[in-house]
Amino acid sequence: MRDGLDAFKPTDKCGIIGIAGREPVASNLYYGLRILQHRGQESAGIAVYDGEIKARRGMGLVHEVFAQDDIEALRGNVGIGHVRYSTTGSSVLENAQPITCQSSIGDIALAHNGDIVNSADLKAELQRKGWGFMSSSDSEVIVRLLANEIAQTGDVERAMREFTSVLVGAYSLVLLVKDTVYAIRDPLAVRPLCVGEIDGSYVVASESVVFDTLGGKFIRDLKAGEIVKLSPDGFQSFRIPHPSHTAHCMFEWVYFSRPDSVLDGRLVYDARVRVGQELAREHPVEGDIVVPVPESGRAQAQGYSRASGLPVIEGLIKNRYIERTFIMPEPTDREISVLLKLNPIRSAVKGKRIVLVDDSIVRGTTIKKIVRILRDAGGAKEVHLRIGCPPIRAPCFLGIDMKTRDQFIANGRTVEEVATFIGADSLGYLSIQGLIKALKHPRDDLCLGCLTGEYPVEIPGEKVRGVKPLETFATAKRAPAARKV
Repeated sequence: MRDGLDAFKPTDKCGIIGIAGREPVASNLYYGLRILQHRGQESAGIAVYDGEIKARRGMGLVHEVFAQDDIEALRGNVGIGHVRYSTTGSSVLENAQPITCQSSIGDIALAHNGDIVNSADLKAELQRKGWGFMSSSDSEVIVRLLANEIAQTGDVERAMREFTSVLVGAYSLVLLVKDTVYAIRDPLAVRPLCVGEIDGSYVVASESVVFDTLGGKFIRDLKAGEIVKLSPDGFQSFRIPHPSHTAHCMFEWVYFSRPDSVLDGRLVYDARVRVGQELAREHPVEGDIVVPVPESGRAQAQGYSRASGLPVIEGLIKNRYIERTFIMPEPTDREISVLLKLNPIRSAVKGKRIVLVDDSIVRGTTIKKIVRILRDAGGAKEVHLRIGCPPIRAPCFLGIDMKTRDQFIANGRTVEEVATFIGADSLGYLSIQGLIKALKHPRDDLCLGCLTGEYPVEIPGEKVRGVKPLETFATAKRAPAARKV
């Protein structure tokens, strides 16, 4: 359901939320999902416990899936919610979340953000044990794996420690186990997850902006490998074994997360401004104005302006009411929608040497059309493109919809060749060193796999970053990670 500007952008898997309170939580779950809508637009769902787990899921945006009657019918005081963009599993209702299943102690519901690298192997092992699957999502593998572990141990918290030992990949999870909400962040903390308080309820969510917008209080991010158990009175915390370094996804700051969110101690807006400042220092150019690509290039453009002294001009106006283009059957239809979505302010850009700032380039098709709009419709004299992310050359296996190397324009091309394809007078990408400096996280605490081709977990056929396999951190009491599930 991405619009024409985002049709060729990298897409994150999901947004998740969980609440434990003394009053019905469906309304706050609904509004929380509206706030997290940027993280997924294909489907939405809510599950609550009211004597039993009751769930409502549907395809579309949050306000399209839920009517007022739906919210009123979900009466539980604990619940979880999910918005989805698919990375593993197709975009169909069966893959919408929360996913529910039965266990030996009652119903379980799960919402997941990330990707499990070894989900196919885990699914095959469960199928050999007689488990059936209703979807193609790796998230169903997770919830059924947990149900299987609960059946073996009879203890929910022990089961959570045990079943995470065989998961390889990225996972921020919220779970509703009967009447209790749990949240889990993977041992490398790839995807974001934080905890806070809203109206006397304790809440976990993908981004801190949920607490700000709903008048609540952000408490902190979950630590790597942390499991929290929510109640109306607070939360309990315990951790699973974890490495000494994290692998926070750099794209959360560069593109995915809302600029008003705080992720792992860094305000996203400030990080993006610093990205723009580093970009101006690395790639100065004689120009007249800085023009951001709306909406994603705005903060970076502010930073570029501060460092270069060039004024920021809103030279492109975005029409927010063009129909969503996920239903358009052909790439050409989606590309035409770019022309419908953006229009230049001719008086602002005509005859100008423009520094056009955006967050990233994947295929290059969308930015090519934006450059053409500025030249043909806007009358720009020059267009110098500056990109706040280093060239993307490798797939992501940890929750971003970038799966094959041949989709990246930077592969097999020089920067000059990419600039020629796009039609820009010049092109400058931020360096990896500049990105790390802007994010203010040590390199060893970031996942840069899509830039370097080296990943923080073992992926068949790919290089492993300087992080030991997660099995190394298993406790003496735990069976080896290769054990049968």
